[in-house]
Amino acid sequence: MMALLVFKERLRVWYGKYGAYINTAVRFFLCFAALMAVNENVGFMTRISGILPALGLAVLCAFVPYGLGAVLVGGFALVHVSVVSLEIAVLLAVVMLLIMLLYYGFQPGDSWLLLVTPLAFFLNIPYAVPLVAGLSCSLVSVIPACSGVLIYYILLYVKQNAGILTGGAAVDITEKYSSILGGVISNETMLFMALAFAVGILVVYMVKNLSIDYSWYIAIAAGTVVQAVIVFVGVFLFNMSFSVAPFLVGMAVSVAVAAAYTFFVFAVDYTRTEYLQYEDDDYYYYVKAVPKIAVSAPDVKVQKINARKSSRKHSRPGER
Repeated sequence: MMALLVFKERLRVWYGKYGAYINTAVRFFLCFAALMAVNENVGFMTRISGILPALGLAVLCAFVPYGLGAVLVGGFALVHVSVVSLEIAVLLAVVMLLIMLLYYGFQPGDSWLLLVTPLAFFLNIPYAVPLVAGLSCSLVSVIPACSGVLIYYILLYVKQNAGILTGGAAVDITEKYSSILGGVISNETMLFMALAFAVGILVVYMVKNLSIDYSWYIAIAAGTVVQAVIVFVGVFLFNMSFSVAPFLVGMAVSVAVAAAYTFFVFAVDYTRTEYLQYEDDDYYYYVKAVPKIAVSAPDVKVQKINARKSSRKHSRPGER
């Protein structure tokens, strides 16, 4: 445990020195991973489906805010989707526009959730998103998280129905849109996953703000249980496709990610909790103070001692 605390302190010092470069690198790798996930799953336009276009766009995303980066990645996905179905590309563009108007009009921030949520689904660890978002963000984060769920299932619909969508040129445009909307909106799995995300973020956010010991770890456990219950209810009510092994692995990895995030962001020592009381002319104040775990990294100095062999001067007899 002490070794981990020392490692955390070294990371904190290192981040304090190179924070701007680290943030840029994180934006690059996050956007690059999202772009490669789009290429892997809906990479229908061969001209931009290689690694070089993704690298070039990720470099651009590294130097812009997360909101603009999410827009660029969304535009990249729109180009791929338009090859299969122009109608779905228009629908996806409308969804993205509504997200921007609904979310950025009230609280611009937490835009990374729009990138992380579909990527977490592709990596089979979607349950980590509500846990981390509930621990680090506000309740408004429900909007970008659930929007990311919607975007993922639209892309999944395109991937699963690419052959049907490209072959329906003679179908009336109204029938085509109604078919697409019916296939996306009536997806029970998407609806229950969005519900699990929203309730999970709400539960984690409320529990971690309680004045109890180990509230963050209890919040992780509560959020995990709530998400699992909602998923199981959806499985039994609507006979949704469900695999136990990937679900358990995804849950375990998600809990580990949330626990690691808690350790590096919110490490406190509950054994040294203090309860303080103050007063003024109008109020009494009761304060619970929990100290952070602070460990100074050992400063190891290596001093080199060059031992020189003393040479004796052998004087001849009679010489001094």
